[in-house]
Amino acid sequence: MSKSSSPTESTVQQRPAYIHTLSNGLVLLAEPVDAVQSAAFTMLVPSGYSTDPADRLGLSELLCDMVLRGAGARDGRALINDLEVLGVERGENVGVSQTSFSGATLSQSLPEALSIYADIVRCPHLPAEQLDLGKQVCLQEIRGVEDDPGQRLMIELRRRAYPDPWGRVSHGTKESVLSATHDDLLAQWQRGYRPNGAILGVAGNIDWSKLVDQVEELFGDWPEVEVQPEIEKAAKETSPHIDYESSQCHIGIAYPSVPYRDPDYLRAWAAVGVLSSGMSSRLFTEVREKRGLCYTVSASLQTQLDRARVLCYAGTTAERAQETLDVTYAELLRLGQGIHQGELDRLQARIKSGLIMQQESTSARSGSIARDWFHLGRIRSLEELGALIDELTADSINEYLTANPPTDFTFATLGPKELTIPEPIP
Repeated sequence: MSKSSSPTESTVQQRPAYIHTLSNGLVLLAEPVDAVQSAAFTMLVPSGYSTDPADRLGLSELLCDMVLRGAGARDGRALINDLEVLGVERGENVGVSQTSFSGATLSQSLPEALSIYADIVRCPHLPAEQLDLGKQVCLQEIRGVEDDPGQRLMIELRRRAYPDPWGRVSHGTKESVLSATHDDLLAQWQRGYRPNGAILGVAGNIDWSKLVDQVEELFGDWPEVEVQPEIEKAAKETSPHIDYESSQCHIGIAYPSVPYRDPDYLRAWAAVGVLSSGMSSRLFTEVREKRGLCYTVSASLQTQLDRARVLCYAGTTAERAQETLDVTYAELLRLGQGIHQGELDRLQARIKSGLIMQQESTSARSGSIARDWFHLGRIRSLEELGALIDELTADSINEYLTANPPTDFTFATLGPKELTIPEPIP
């Protein structure tokens, strides 16, 4: 398919990036931005839900709550109070392979904020008398998911689409959370909160030399921990349908794709963008706008370190569920026939807007450089990313789709009655 127009090339700022690896394996990354008054950090420690013991699912999520209940010289209240006094906008998240701690504050407050987070990951109190409170927080999250059928459906889709432990759910089950002991918590902290495999990304108005000195002081004597490899198992075979009394039906479809570090990732990602990025995307136009089949439909490329899946979701009424499944599936198959340059032009304009906005967010950059290092073993600058996006053409994406058409689908449905699942493509 020929190129119909030439979109304006990306204009992103070139910024230096610094890398320092401590002798214990912790990697410090930084992207100074002199024009701002803030600084942000993202710390990744290798305690993701894939590392939970099989009979203690949700343990990393519980541990993430417990490490904030006091660390170093501060009890839980003093720790939160001191972060708020520093004006730290913080967040925590447990992913497949890591637990992430992030924060943003004025640049002069960064050293003290980092000192507090060093205590959180290295010297948490893990108070036994508060373990039941931590469990209650996790159980509330599980109850929230149970009341959200769309989220239940996507959890089941990921479980079916990935081998174990990569398709697990972060919060575990009621049984596994209630059975967790203080010794389990301590063992998970000792295994997962370690310097080898940890990454600290910093972006904003910083002094690199002083930052290196402080991080060496805070983390330099953190001892390494021997790592045991994950044992991968096939996903447990179950029915693709979950009975659920409702007038609504939730539909999930997944297929394999390439992970972030694969040279073809951006082409695969752009193809999914044509499917589902914005109100001019194919799924929104064909399934929702033209036919009025559903109230929501989307697809995204979820990448892990060594594997990735495209995950598609549609929510509709029980009466229109079968037609929604059939039309959505047909659109996924049609993607294999290629895209048009006009579709890519609209997508590139949206991507470039996102890149420009990301330039202005130190929080976004600290997270991006940390994730780049995990996936690529290097930092990908905004300038490099902008150039790679400019190089995308419909022809290059179609070349990828011809060699890698959507196939090997996994289905999951949740609603009042089973749907007819398409037969596998020979």
